[in-house]
Formats: sequence, structure tokens, C-alpha cells
Amino acid sequence: MRRYIADSVLTWLRDYHVDGLRLDAVHAMPDGRAVHWLEEVATEVAALSTHLGRPLSLIAESDLNDPRLITPREAGGYGLHAQWNDDAHHALHTLLTGERQGYYGDFGSLECLTDVLTGGFFHAGTWSSFRGRSHGRPVDRQRTPGHRFVAYLQNHDQIGNRATGDRISATLSPGLLRVGATLLMTAPFTPMLFMGEEWAAATPWQFFTSHPEPELAAAVATGRRREFADHGWATDDVPDPQDPQTFLRSRLDWAELDKPEHRETYDLYRRLIALRRSRADLSDPRLDRVDVRNGDRFLVMRRGDTLVVANLAGRAQRINLPGVVRRVLLATSEGVTVMRDGIELPPESAAIVAL
Repeated sequence: MRRYIADSVLTWLRDYHVDGLRLDAVHAMPDGRAVHWLEEVATEVAALSTHLGRPLSLIAESDLNDPRLITPREAGGYGLHAQWNDDAHHALHTLLTGERQGYYGDFGSLECLTDVLTGGFFHAGTWSSFRGRSHGRPVDRQRTPGHRFVAYLQNHDQIGNRATGDRISATLSPGLLRVGATLLMTAPFTPMLFMGEEWAAATPWQFFTSHPEPELAAAVATGRRREFADHGWATDDVPDPQDPQTFLRSRLDWAELDKPEHRETYDLYRRLIALRRSRADLSDPRLDRVDVRNGDRFLVMRRGDTLVVANLAGRAQRINLPGVVRRVLLATSEGVTVMRDGIELPPESAAIVAL
């Protein structure tokens, strides 16, 4: 089985010219050997990369919060290039939406987001009420670059595993949606956007199937309704995965880009991407150089001589800053006022400024 997995990975990278692979749910594939199968695959991919003369990437989905996955093999790790960071998603999602059910229970505070932005994980050897045990391991902030963590506001799991497949844009105000985008794109991680997120797509992403076996199809539909009922959703709200309309509702509507409200979000993401590319501070992966402070529904993140200021309150706020603002690089709303010792932000808005 180990050889089968390794050969499958190499085939995709070598024969189909894929640049990288996401390894699904690696926490569900334990290995008791001295050389873990992830390390073995990473070693073979590194050799193939050298032979082909191009970079090849392995990205793990892991629920372990174990930095050994992305620690180089020379330092005793498995040598994967990156891993998905659900803690970053949970910290942002709960802070923006106020949801606290299930595994969101420990998240939702500005202090939680501060821990993630500066340390990678929130659960880093701390108590997880959802799991009923301590969880995770601290990240070495001086040696582990932030780009090894893939962060996101949305992905296929976090949307598709909701009862109705609703996107975060269906819940948030436009202002908070822009604040979330700004925090994601200026964090010290590798940002990932889910299809349509860049224009706040209104279409859902619902769980759909095409099982030819009637018994299996019925079992999946029944199981999902039962699972969501346990989390407080009405069973009638859960779409039938086998219904063709469930699939059709989940297709992107590209005509939305012609609508002003969607085009504004699209333009914001383009500006954020351009700013991240042009400002070395924002692409700096060193976690120990990220400084974050928070207050009453506001957060200030310092990345070198660049400050990211977010006001999550429903009122305008004057926020003191650690330096004199030379220039406003980006603002998500009109009405930003720069003062000698701070900045005033409109309700539910963010700004990126240069000191």
C-alpha cells in the first residue's frame, strides 16, 4: 500500500505534469513505522523535483496541529511543503460571523486571532473543548516560515459541510466581508481563495453526489440529515445530494461579475493581491516579526513598516497606532481619517497604511 501511494503521487507529478498535490486527511492514515509514509513520499518527491528541474509541492490536510509535518527532514520533520490551517479559518470565521457551534466553540475572540496570526496555531498544546483533551503542538516561530500554512476564509469543506452549503458572503455584511478579505490577504500565511470568493459569489456550494446504487444514495442523504439535525439544523433545509438541482445550484454564475456589488469585491481582491506582491513586509513569512495588538472590536497587525488596522465594530473608532502614518495604501471604505497619533476608521472597515 505504501508503494501504491508513493507511485500514485509520482505519476501525477511526473506523467501528468502537476505542480503539487493536496494530501487529504493525513491524520486519518496512521503509520507505526520508524519512517512515516509522509516522510517517505516527501523524500521521493524531492528526488523527482531535482530530476525534473522544477519545484514540486506536497500540501497536507491535517487535523493534528503538528508542525512536524512541515518541518524539514534535516530537522527531524516529515518535509512537506505546507499544510492547511483550519485554526486560521476558525479564528476568522467565528470572529466575523459570531458562530460558536461544534468545533468553533473555543474560537471567536480577538485574542484567539492574535495567537493564530503570530503563532500559526491556536490549539498548540492547549485544551480543546470539542475534543475533550489538549491538542496540538507549538510552532517554532523563529524557524517555521508562515508560508507553510495555507489559510482561507472558505474552502470546499467549510462550505459544503454546512447544511445548505451557504458561503460566508450570504451571512456577512459587505463591510465585514471586506475586513475578512483584508486580514486574510495580509496575514503571514499563504492565502487560498475558494472559487467565486473573489467576487463574493451568491451561489451556494452544496454537497452533491451521483451514486448509481440507490441504497448508498439513500444512506448518504439520511446520514447527512441526521448529522445536521444533531447540530441544530432543520432536516428539511438539507438538500438531497442526488437531486440534479443540488448540483446545478452550486455552479458559479459568471454574470455576477457584471453587477456592481460583486465587481467591487473582485476589485478589492485584485488590489490586495497587488499590494501583497509589491510590499515586501506583507510577503515576509517570519512569524516572529508579526506583532498584533487588539482592543474593543479592533485589531492592529504590524508587518515591518506596514500596519493593517481592522475595525469590526458597528461604529466608527479612533485607534492609536505605533508610529506616524505616511500614506494610506488601501482602505475598504471611504471616510478614513489619519491623525498624528492614530487613525479613525468607519464602521466595519479596514485600512493598510505605511509608516
